[in-house]
Amino acid sequence: MSKSAMKVGFVGVGLMGHGMAANLLKAGHDLTVIAHRNRQPVDDLVARGAREAKSLAELAGAAHFIILCVTNADVVQSVVDELFDHLTGDHVIIDTSTSDPVVTEKLAGRLAAKGVAFADSPLTGGAQQAAEGVLGAIVGGSEQTFARIKPVLEAFCTRIGHFGPAGSGHRAKLINNYLVMSMVASIADTFNVARRAGIDWASLFDVMKCGSNYSEALRRIVEPALEGDLDGYKFTLRNAQKDVGYYLSFADDAGLTSDLAREVMAVYERSVAEGHGDLFLSRLIDPETAGKDADA
Repeated sequence: MSKSAMKVGFVGVGLMGHGMAANLLKAGHDLTVIAHRNRQPVDDLVARGAREAKSLAELAGAAHFIILCVTNADVVQSVVDELFDHLTGDHVIIDTSTSDPVVTEKLAGRLAAKGVAFADSPLTGGAQQAAEGVLGAIVGGSEQTFARIKPVLEAFCTRIGHFGPAGSGHRAKLINNYLVMSMVASIADTFNVARRAGIDWASLFDVMKCGSNYSEALRRIVEPALEGDLDGYKFTLRNAQKDVGYYLSFADDAGLTSDLAREVMAVYERSVAEGHGDLFLSRLIDPETAGKDADA
């Protein structure tokens, strides 16, 4: 291990976390992971040089920086609760999940009282960008904490921004994700209308590439769909509902909720209620996922 290597623990080596963790190893950091419900990414990382901890207590003992990449605020809180008695002033918790900023601020305050640093660092990009090490980080935390964690984030991020104190990163990420989820809902609606109107998707997509509506979201949904792959945008509808829900809570608290935001939320609530929560976003252009009227 080089002098610049950090001792990093990683909780949540799933779709996103596996690529992030692999890049930490590639950068020469000392990595400890803990079992995920899917053994394959853990086994792969161990084969690359990571160690596997059998408990969160063991992971805390092996690492100074602990990265969380989990599904929601409840899981973040549960992991921190289990880690808490094993943390010292040498530790920094880096929460890369998309979480509730209210929970984030409470956790940061609780950890600070123990002398443990905390940063919320949600990410822009998906599993492919994680594997390629080209994610963006939206960081909330003190200036000192930001300076400490930046060398760790640089292993899997090419753009790293500091947005203010703890909670700021999650608020900025929710704004980002609300825009993306709004775009996805509009893209799905647009292409379902095109289907009903008898307009060829390939021709429509081709001319869209010349206009201002061309975007990464459009490309990730439609380009694979033209080849028969409706799973191009690998982010679940359940996670979309969760993120827009967090956005609405934070916007409501600030008196900033719009009718549009509630309509976007309704798209994802309906999809989850109809049993599609574990499908990827791009499935919204499938009539069976979009709703009973999509193929009328």
